[in-house]
Amino acid sequence: MRKPLLLLALPAALVLAACGDKTATPDTATPPDAQAAHTFSPDITAGDFGEMVRVLASDEFEGRAPGTAGEDKTVEYIKAQFERIGLQPGGDNNDWYQTVPMVETTADPSTVLRLRNTAGERELKFGDEMVIGTRTGQAEINVADSELVFVGYGVDAPEQNWNDYAGLDLKGKTVVMLVNDPGFHANDATLFDGEKMTYYGRWTYKFEEAARKGAVAALIIHDTPGASYGWDVVKNSWSGAQFDLRAEDDPEPRLPAQGWITGDVAKQLFADAGLDLDEQIKAANTRGFKPVPLNATVGFDLKSTIAEKSSRNVIGILPGSETPDEAILYLAHWDHLGKHEGEGDTIYNGAIDNATGVAGIIEIAEKFATTEPKPKRSLVFLAVTLEESGLLGSKYYVAQPSIGLAQTVGVINLDAMSVAGPSRDFVVTGKGNSELEDILQTYADQQNRTLVEEGNTAGGFYFRSDHFNFAKAGVPALYAKGGNDLVDGGTAAGKAATDDYAKRYHQPSDEYNPDWNLEGVVQDLEALYGVGRTLADDGQWPNWYEGNPFKAARDQMRSEAGGAP
Repeated sequence: MRKPLLLLALPAALVLAACGDKTATPDTATPPDAQAAHTFSPDITAGDFGEMVRVLASDEFEGRAPGTAGEDKTVEYIKAQFERIGLQPGGDNNDWYQTVPMVETTADPSTVLRLRNTAGERELKFGDEMVIGTRTGQAEINVADSELVFVGYGVDAPEQNWNDYAGLDLKGKTVVMLVNDPGFHANDATLFDGEKMTYYGRWTYKFEEAARKGAVAALIIHDTPGASYGWDVVKNSWSGAQFDLRAEDDPEPRLPAQGWITGDVAKQLFADAGLDLDEQIKAANTRGFKPVPLNATVGFDLKSTIAEKSSRNVIGILPGSETPDEAILYLAHWDHLGKHEGEGDTIYNGAIDNATGVAGIIEIAEKFATTEPKPKRSLVFLAVTLEESGLLGSKYYVAQPSIGLAQTVGVINLDAMSVAGPSRDFVVTGKGNSELEDILQTYADQQNRTLVEEGNTAGGFYFRSDHFNFAKAGVPALYAKGGNDLVDGGTAAGKAATDDYAKRYHQPSDEYNPDWNLEGVVQDLEALYGVGRTLADDGQWPNWYEGNPFKAARDQMRSEAGGAP
């Protein structure tokens, strides 16, 4: 998930948002009037932006948790803004809303993993030594005596001439793999992107690839540098209720069970097999690595409590004047962490995360709707739910898009905009991915700003916000916002702003502040509007740069749609 203002190592993987039962119908909501006490301008202005953030992050919206009264007020407010602007509904049955069915799965914390090898049998405890869960929607998963195989990083990357599964039959077997990707632990810039995490380094990819290969389960070995967070984050993230799409709504394959083991557990597991974990890590960083049997089996009886629930995306469309079947999509997640029990301030208002992104796409939408001539291609404005629960709202839209992905020219994501003032730099998270950056460069030059990458490239932040679901499907996606070299105060002031927000991130103190300097966010929105305007009018189809793992999917979808790659 996102790391605003170049936050380097916050526990962003925590799944904190708790969703209630079926959401209330829209006519039960009582949101503030979208135009009450404020007159909106057709231009992108600090006043309009700040007003929308203030409303969305107010206590009245109760932290915008899915499945609560806060959701009802939030989606009604966004709908009212889209209607005021003059957009058309793009959701289910010509409505503004797209219902997102979801499954809540809570694993029994008494679950143990039974390891058997020549040293005997050992039971690993949930939370302290391992975590495990299922995304199948099944209440019980039973695995007995599944052979364990070490598959390095669990990567099959044809464009890198790399396949950790070469020659391996995984039927009935459980794979054990490393976090991050080849090159990270070896600090070798010639392997993948060196220390910079690629798509293959994300744990989500590893589990999906293991499922594609036919494994019955998969376990990732945790290490703090490779994951960019400690075991406590893994433990907390995998404990309690987990939210996911229904299996039938998800295009990606799923394992019967998946989880993590601690580094200490892995060291002992390898030692019992007569192997040295550090030596195996070195071997896994060499091209031509072969899977290694661990001469051990694993078994478990995983029981889970399952409940089906739902939330809503909000979709507004500005039809194109010439090619309305082709679209540029602007994206922001509206959900946050809701209210928690306790004393003091218990509302997680989520002002920066992500009322700023929602206000941003609305501001951009209004400029498109009021600027002549009207754009030639359509514009889709998508406010998604369940980002905090694993990018689920955007994943569902990708599976059920209003305008087909092959006809979606590009995606621009707004998540946790910078409110620290104008900056000399413009952070492109995952810089070096797609030709969308070339278009952004034009507008950055006009603002005398420099495009830079995020501060901690090993953290893989490009894969932790909603645009990633579009990228994984093949659609070029851009995630950019204000940087740390502030016009007023330079990098020292930028660091101070970063440190201040680090204390507020996912806390009740992430609240609207009328003293924010919003001149910088206006610059950011103008530049991101410019990218969309260029795409809407000049007919180009930007692609991923050569060597990008998503390029093959884009080339295939465009070819099948009858367009050039």
